[in-house]
Amino acid sequence: MNNRVWSFLVPFFSVIIALLIAAVVIILIGQNPVIAYKAMIEGAFGNIQALADTVIKTTPLILTGLAVGFGFRAGLFNIGAEGQMIMGGILATVVGMHMRGIPPLLAIPLTMIAGMLGGAVWASIAGYLKAKTGAHEVVSTIMLNWIATYISSYLITGPLAVGSGTPKSPEIAPSAKLPPIVTVGALEMTSGILISILSAVVIYIVLEKTKTGYEVKAVGFNPYAAEYGGINISKNIVMCMAISGALAGLAGALEVMGLHHRFLGTLSGGKGFDGISIALIGQNHPIGIIFASFLIAALRTGSSNMQFVGVPKHIVTIIQGIVIFLVAADRIVKTLLRFRKVKR
Repeated sequence: MNNRVWSFLVPFFSVIIALLIAAVVIILIGQNPVIAYKAMIEGAFGNIQALADTVIKTTPLILTGLAVGFGFRAGLFNIGAEGQMIMGGILATVVGMHMRGIPPLLAIPLTMIAGMLGGAVWASIAGYLKAKTGAHEVVSTIMLNWIATYISSYLITGPLAVGSGTPKSPEIAPSAKLPPIVTVGALEMTSGILISILSAVVIYIVLEKTKTGYEVKAVGFNPYAAEYGGINISKNIVMCMAISGALAGLAGALEVMGLHHRFLGTLSGGKGFDGISIALIGQNHPIGIIFASFLIAALRTGSSNMQFVGVPKHIVTIIQGIVIFLVAADRIVKTLLRFRKVKR
């Protein structure tokens, strides 16, 4: 079977199987799965507000999924998207606060670039350590996640603190805020979703149509063969981590510019870690990651509505876990088959 068709079928049937297994769990707790899933679909797509909420949740997930997926394509396990998103959000906030009097045409790109730069620099630290000392990126990115968390906590409870209650920074300038596409009550769906989708398209073109993308994939497939072929491994590791971090940093910037309009202590909210599961479900393909992000966002949005029919929203976590397990199992089987062929 064609690899591209297989890459589509595996996540598709994984979702179907996960929904069936979750239905059994719902029956075991004495509820009707048809009613539960109907409530979930209505909660995610039932009206304009629900759909807008789903799209808003999709926006950062696309970018964190791309961040992790791009690293995977280079053979790098970047689980630092959480910290990179935080640093991107912080830098975007600081720059956005100083954009008063600057026209939106200039303020918006500058604020986004600042967020991307924050994430890129933060990820490059792990990339440099990997390239020069061999330090594993899993360990270094985990540590950098915690450092980013504590830096942000210090800033919004100290130098950038404003008001009382939830730790937060001052608002960014109006000119640095993303324009809304749809406004439903207090909910604004901004152009951030378009930026996220455009980013996925750009990453697809880079990976599939450019020399840089070829080198990235070559390093991911076999770094020794790539080095023998004249590809600079160290340069590619640092570059890939920087691009990966820039995507996560952009997620933080868009959350600041389009949703909160300031940096909040809960800005990342685990979205960086969600990028790992989204990259796996999307098979590390930029277009697949868009659909995987929309799926996870829809499950999260719809789960709240399931509670009104007596089904815990944590059922969604079961569905997500089963999907990831089945997608990962497919990779394990493929690896074992390849190993057997090599032995023969």
